Amino acid sequence: MKMRTLVLLCLWLSLRPCRAPPGLCGPCQPDRCSLPGGCRAGLVPDSCGCCLECGNLEGQPCDPGNRSVFYGLCGSGLRCEAGGGGGEDEEEECVCEEQEPVCGSDGRTYMNMCQLREAVYSTPELHTAGRGPCRTVPVIKVPPHSQVNGTGSSLIFLCEVFAFPMALVEWTKEGRDVVLPGDDPHISVQSRGGPLKFEVSSWLQIEGAETGDSGTYRCTARNNLGTASASAVLGVLGAEELSSYLANSDRKQPMDIADYDQDIY
Repeated sequence: MKMRTLVLLCLWLSLRPCRAPPGLCGPCQPDRCSLPGGCRAGLVPDSCGCCLECGNLEGQPCDPGNRSVFYGLCGSGLRCEAGGGGGEDEEEECVCEEQEPVCGSDGRTYMNMCQLREAVYSTPELHTAGRGPCRTVPVIKVPPHSQVNGTGSSLIFLCEVFAFPMALVEWTKEGRDVVLPGDDPHISVQSRGGPLKFEVSSWLQIEGAETGDSGTYRCTARNNLGTASASAVLGVLGAEELSSYLANSDRKQPMDIADYDQDIY
């Protein structure tokens, strides 16, 4: 009866490893333990404390303490603690003990040591090149999107950049030798850090668009190591032209700010 209960429990857990409740653990026979493979966070004791199983990865739910009961134990370099959502019934999850970013030998910045260890599993020759982020020229992670809309609409372009040292982001329009917004009252530019570490998000917004706003807009990011840029085309049409455009395109309505946000996030 106990064994049938265990089998049913394992089927219910489906994607989780099958862990025997403490009362169903038999005598420990280490020579009968099979060593699991593909463990990106190393090995930890199973629920019976006899064999080894894969440790849980960063962000996965976990059992607090040193005994695997339901979710399992965190892997190497991870600790089990409540998440940051602030809820009363929030489950514990695995959190990396070393939160400082590191530079990998592949030239990529890893947000913590645990992410580097995970990457080493598939790239064994990878190692730490130094503490802190890799010094790099700007990289455009999210370029601005080309769009078409009608006169009088509000339009927005977004440009997300990763760089260390942090990058300065500027907007220009092809054919105008000036950094936007310049003295144009219906154009504004805003920038802030994020959404991830060492990234900058910059928005170019046009209120009450006019046909003369049509053209190519360029996002340029620079630091002392180099420069990167990306451009997008804006078309601002009158009512009749816009109706004709929509009738002959896949879009059923013009692109607006909300559409742009959904495309990005």
